[in-house]
Amino acid sequence: MLGKRSAQRGMFEADHLYLDFVGRDSFYGFLATERGNLFRDEDFGRLYCPDNGRNSVPPSLLATALLLQAHDRVSDDEAKARADFDMRWKVALGTNLDQRLFAKSTLQLFRAQLILHDQVRSVFQRSLEFARESGYLQGRKMKVVLDTTPILGRGAVKDTYNLLADGIKKLVWALAKKVTWTKPEVWAREHGLGHYYGSSVKGEAEIDWSDENARAKFLKSIVADADRLLETARQTLAQVRAGSDQEQAIVEAAQLLSQLLLQDVERPAGGPGSSGEQADPRLKQGVTRDRIVSVHDPEMRHGHKSATKRFEGFKAAVAVDPDTQLITAVDMLSANAGDSQCALEMVEASEANTGVEVEETIGDCAFGDGTTREIFEQAGRKLVARVAHPHNQGQFPKEAFTMDLGAGACTCPAGQVTHTTVPEGTRQDRNGRTCSLRAFQFEAAVCDECLLRKACTRARSGQGRVVTIHPQERLIQEARALQASPEFSEYREKRQAAEHRIGRLIQLGVRQSRYFGQAKTLFQVMLAATVANLTLTATKMMKMRPRSGAKGITSSLLSMLKRAFEALPAIRLRLLGPGFRIPALFRPPQPAFRLDF
Repeated sequence: MLGKRSAQRGMFEADHLYLDFVGRDSFYGFLATERGNLFRDEDFGRLYCPDNGRNSVPPSLLATALLLQAHDRVSDDEAKARADFDMRWKVALGTNLDQRLFAKSTLQLFRAQLILHDQVRSVFQRSLEFARESGYLQGRKMKVVLDTTPILGRGAVKDTYNLLADGIKKLVWALAKKVTWTKPEVWAREHGLGHYYGSSVKGEAEIDWSDENARAKFLKSIVADADRLLETARQTLAQVRAGSDQEQAIVEAAQLLSQLLLQDVERPAGGPGSSGEQADPRLKQGVTRDRIVSVHDPEMRHGHKSATKRFEGFKAAVAVDPDTQLITAVDMLSANAGDSQCALEMVEASEANTGVEVEETIGDCAFGDGTTREIFEQAGRKLVARVAHPHNQGQFPKEAFTMDLGAGACTCPAGQVTHTTVPEGTRQDRNGRTCSLRAFQFEAAVCDECLLRKACTRARSGQGRVVTIHPQERLIQEARALQASPEFSEYREKRQAAEHRIGRLIQLGVRQSRYFGQAKTLFQVMLAATVANLTLTATKMMKMRPRSGAKGITSSLLSMLKRAFEALPAIRLRLLGPGFRIPALFRPPQPAFRLDF
């Protein structure tokens, strides 16, 4: 059942005794001061049984512990230890000094429930609601800045040989543990696959890796083992109950192994000898699209931050309010997905999370493609993003030509005008739509006699310059005009807000994923974004709060004693001597008040 914290605070709770000692201006002091306002136990009620079982650890306390864990970047073991022995954590959690709050498994189970029910979004939204309640997030309209950052996946990235070996071991585990209930190593030895359970199948292979024939023979043996194991899985599926856990585990492992074979191995139709003989399998050249890079985390993908910087994992997409620096939305993308894939969804999520209308969206050139601009225009939204500067191998780029789409004319740098348009093939955008392209064609005779021909085109004599018309050419031209105006410098400055917030998230450890899978990694990033928002709000509140003259442990004890006298009106007070008077600080509301020592 749902356990709840009492609204009545105790005399010997750590925040009453040591709040000033830890520091009111610290993140721990902020959580201690606002712990009754940040989270309510009722907000997590759907995670618990309403009428059965013993009371749980209050979820508001566990949510605060997860925030502290993200802030301090510690493991579950360390989080448990700090909740038991660290004075800062005890002050932030508001517990007694001798109280041990939860077991490590309790914290892990609560995290799993948040991920399973997508409840972490409500925790993140609460940070924005608190910012509005405190007056930090105001206004009827706001701007948002979009950006992405790579996240390195948790799964081990291996080459094809070890990747196939991991796929074989995963299917062996499904067949052994889910069907025969034996140890995978024992089942593998019984079926001639025991050599895959060493330290590394590639490292233990006694072959000459400089010999191409030896490598081909080794790959052939692995592929043969994989094919034989897949056939065993097909035969086993005919014997298990349909819809059972055994069937699901075997199907998932078999599909993964099949995908690994398809993406990394080529099987030529015929061998070099007689017709009909199958050739030996060989490694594929190049990288297959949407290639699985890790068996331990099949959702990881290859990604490119630039042409030379590659990473394996995911992409975190963030939306930031440049005026307050608050992170208004967070999402997770595949590493090989485009940055602008969920741009409109991020804007809509920002409005839903903050309750404030977004009037402008700002992004870098990754959000400046024509398809994204068209999506925003159709949604009635304004997008400001830099147009990527084209490179035309030293020749005049397309932007050097002036195109009048209304008049159907194009003017070259030499002042020549053409009205001729010709088909230029088709292209497919990221939404799968096929668009027919057209281009302005300059006459060959005019281009041959032009003094700027060498700087304009490398086409041979008798061919004029061709300038392609983009499917969203009007939107691209409008963006270039804004980019060339003085007003664009303001947007360039605001775009830096996203980079600053991403830097803060990296400080909180989101560059490396702590968990396997995209959903758990999104949980990590959202929790870090919640901490980032709360620290900003806390800093704003500290600047607005008037400074107190009393400091240190003395003021805490005085405050504690004052609460004690006010909360215990039934205790009788024994005068300690003639003329003794109760100080005004501790004077109770009722005159008949005695304290027996």
